[in-house]
Amino acid sequence: MTPVVPVFTLPVRFARCRRAASAVEFALVMPLFLALVFGIVVFGSYLAAVHGVQQLAAEAARSSVAGLSDGERQTLATQYVAANAGAYPLIAPEHLAVSAATSGSAERVFVVTVDYDASNMFIFALPQFVPSPPQRIVRQAAIPFGGY
Repeated sequence: MTPVVPVFTLPVRFARCRRAASAVEFALVMPLFLALVFGIVVFGSYLAAVHGVQQLAAEAARSSVAGLSDGERQTLATQYVAANAGAYPLIAPEHLAVSAATSGSAERVFVVTVDYDASNMFIFALPQFVPSPPQRIVRQAAIPFGGY
């Protein structure tokens, strides 16, 4: 025969029982941990790609200084990006677009713009535990030329 337990003691016994405490802690902590890990992976990879695009724009602008005309500077900038985009592991060279021209506001400043369509990056295929960053990365670099 089973002993009869008064109803008012059941909540006390339930509060003292620790058999499922780790499962409850896991259920509470795991979603936060996954959000943190996915946030680090997604935004770390995205910022690495943004940094690579900015570096390509800056170095293309520096390489364009050797040009004597706007056309030659544009060719030098485009060739630099085409030749060096493969050095960045998170950037697919076929998704890059380069435009280079003299600045509209400053006559002796050459501006190189690198536009990258990042929609093919692996971070956009991951589960959406965190908000997705923009799929388009556009970075510019400006450099003065001539007149020294």
